[in-house]
Amino acid sequence: MQHTSHLLMIKPVNFSFNAETAVNNSFQTPSEEKNIQEKASIEFETFIEKLKANEIDVTVVEDTPDPYTPDSVFPNNWISFHDDGSICLYPMFALNRRKERKATVLSAIAEKFKVVETLDFTANEEKEQFLEGTGSMVLDRENRIAYACLSPRTHTSVLEQFCVRMNYKPVAFTSVDIAGAPIYHTNVMMCVADEYVIICLESIKDAQEQDKVVAEILGTKKKIIEISFNQMNHFAGNMLQVHNAKGQRFLVMSSQAYQALDTTQINEIEQYNTIIHSDIKTIETNGGGSARCMMAEIFLPLK
Repeated sequence: MQHTSHLLMIKPVNFSFNAETAVNNSFQTPSEEKNIQEKASIEFETFIEKLKANEIDVTVVEDTPDPYTPDSVFPNNWISFHDDGSICLYPMFALNRRKERKATVLSAIAEKFKVVETLDFTANEEKEQFLEGTGSMVLDRENRIAYACLSPRTHTSVLEQFCVRMNYKPVAFTSVDIAGAPIYHTNVMMCVADEYVIICLESIKDAQEQDKVVAEILGTKKKIIEISFNQMNHFAGNMLQVHNAKGQRFLVMSSQAYQALDTTQINEIEQYNTIIHSDIKTIETNGGGSARCMMAEIFLPLK
């Protein structure tokens, strides 16, 4: 199945602007506002409440103050969970983000879900080759396709390792922001749902690469809902489809992303599922990630 009803989310305790990641994340902006951690915590709790109100199961793990991990609210970059019982651990670009791989998180998952195998790709950090989980890759789980825009955080070698081990087809391409710099994570420029794909095609400047990506999507019989550079810059590509215990489908996004969409796009999305959105502007501004980055889908079997 493409989507799940189980999510892992990490409650931040030391959220702040991370200078180590800002070097190649153009979505990050240092904020002069005070009480960033407090505001981020409120946004996090409100987001959780909205998910739970729609009967989506969320495993919340509170981060630890030590070691210092300012981006821990974005767990999907260092871990992914799969329906064969496997967990994947990923090599991270920023040194302080590697410390997010905490035993407390793995223990919380193991208490509730069956873990059969752990696939550890983190040794690639020694070669400075990275693949930041479902940030670097947007997975079409049903069709076993891993879409990946290459960047300093997404290396072809590690992408190939993942695809060989997990039986996925890699679809690699180059995607740039409006200034022409590589987009740091694929999940800010595209979202794959069960029957549609939201994507900023104009960010793929090479015509042959763009045609290749479009052909892959259409080959899976999914509808393409295109977004603009401006909408992408408001995180309109950073969305995740989920379902609840009743099987009702939702597309989860930030309020900023929702407000960037036009009426036609909203109507297209709502033909397939209800939209859930929450205001996470402090997290988006300082962290450079949005709603999808905050949710690590859990496809593991329940105990």
